[in-house]
Amino acid sequence: MSNLIVAPERHPDKDGRVLSITPESAGWTYVGFEVVRLAEGQTLSRETGEREVCLVLIGGKADISTKSKSWTGIGQRMSVFEKTPPYSVYVPDGDRYEVLALTELELGVCTAPGRGNHEARLIAPDNVGKEIRGYGNIERQIHNILPEREPADSLLVVEVFTPNGHWSSYPPHKHDRDALPEESLLEETYYFRVQPGQGFAIQRVYTDDRSLDETLVVRDGEAVLVPRGYHPVCAPPGYDVYYLNVMAGPVRTWKFHNDPDHEWLMPKPAAK
Repeated sequence: MSNLIVAPERHPDKDGRVLSITPESAGWTYVGFEVVRLAEGQTLSRETGEREVCLVLIGGKADISTKSKSWTGIGQRMSVFEKTPPYSVYVPDGDRYEVLALTELELGVCTAPGRGNHEARLIAPDNVGKEIRGYGNIERQIHNILPEREPADSLLVVEVFTPNGHWSSYPPHKHDRDALPEESLLEETYYFRVQPGQGFAIQRVYTDDRSLDETLVVRDGEAVLVPRGYHPVCAPPGYDVYYLNVMAGPVRTWKFHNDPDHEWLMPKPAAK
């Protein structure tokens, strides 16, 4: 298996964690990501430390509280393939959170360095920007959970639904140079769900000089690390593909560069 693929554990640990990416395990600086699966009635309690957190209710319902705020009965979708926007909770660094699962719960824990500039808040589905991007077989549905226009110190969080037979993160683009205003440096993780579950997605990760050039077969529940390079995704016929992206870097802005060989496919700059 490629070093860029992070596979889930067969059984959750005591906190319900089945997948974990840390800056140390990824060999980078900013992005952390975990998937936690809780049974009904199970709780997860943590301090945020020096990192801000976005808790994404991938599927299921929960009560969530921080040091100063609490929200009860949040969550509406049981499966990502309902394609409705999720409930999420932003928690700043220097805070804590407790999650009580009201149903079986799949939780995405997105983290990056915080600077204490923002308060904990609920991100309800009505606050999630929903759009259709692309055309033809590069059309996909986007949920902007924590885009740069919304307050945070480092985190950028987005969901993408790629219908079977379609491509996304396409035309291929990258954001691996700290060269603003043309391009920003952002590490990125992709967390995949595939329906039906025996299917797969294809993701290519490659650089201009091909010092990195991998074509990955990604299974349901796996994650992919994108430390640098272009990173398009394909959903094979018969299999719908969802992924949750987490991005962070030295500057919280998303300025990408299309692969010049394929930019002709989209007259205007394209994205995920």
